[in-house]
Amino acid sequence: MNTNHNALGLRPARIVLNLFLAIGALAMAGPFIWMMFSSFKPLGEIFAQPPKLLPQEWHFDNYPRALAAADFGRGFFNSFYIAATVTLVSLLTSAMAAYAFARLRFFGRNSLFMAFLATMMVPMQLTVIPLYLVMGWLHWVDTHLALIVPAALFNAFGVFLLRQYIRGIPLELEEAAAIDGAGRVRIFLTIILPLLRTPMTALGIFVFLGQWNSFFHPLIFLNSDDKFTIPLLVNQFKGQYGSDWTSLMAAATLAAAPLLLIFVIAQRQIVEGIALSGSKT
Repeated sequence: MNTNHNALGLRPARIVLNLFLAIGALAMAGPFIWMMFSSFKPLGEIFAQPPKLLPQEWHFDNYPRALAAADFGRGFFNSFYIAATVTLVSLLTSAMAAYAFARLRFFGRNSLFMAFLATMMVPMQLTVIPLYLVMGWLHWVDTHLALIVPAALFNAFGVFLLRQYIRGIPLELEEAAAIDGAGRVRIFLTIILPLLRTPMTALGIFVFLGQWNSFFHPLIFLNSDDKFTIPLLVNQFKGQYGSDWTSLMAAATLAAAPLLLIFVIAQRQIVEGIALSGSKT
């Protein structure tokens, strides 16, 4: 009887919580929904008063006009291969560094790890000038290497996330492999990496989304139109066609569509990645 009473007593609180969550979700999705429907409106309806969410006339020709105004095919290819390359290399380097910090004993390990984490507190705006000078010295300005190499080789958050997970893996697994004659490399490849599938999947999603959305570094390092990524193309589109808001909304929707698709497919891994970032200390 008390159990039923408690269950009934919790229902109003759960309803209120779900209501607040629904309002928050709607507030977060509201700008994207407005952008998507605005991409089908004629120009006069975007600034109509009072504003209306659904278009009175559906103009599907906004998308062909946006695709004709900028080379989105090249932009999608550039963004995808840069993001995919950075993700794959970053996962490998982060896993290797995380294993070293979690398992290998060497002088100054903890101090070095703390210094490594301290780099996360340095704003990227402070490092862009030295980075630009280094890229210029390497003759990588206006090349995709300036975007791929620094991002792929150094990911402090990824090292932290994977290190926390590796510390939770029983040490007995590695000791048993070492007794059978396995070295550090074989232990890392055959034992550690397979057990890191869940955090590496979540980290890979974060890295890919971050690179796809990256605007600051491509703006600094890229000058040629054929090397532009999707965010730069949308920005260029706005500069050239600032008054054509319907085509701009269509271009922004095209840029955001792959991210929405990734979120729908991998939302469970994204939630797990957020939980894993603080689950093990």
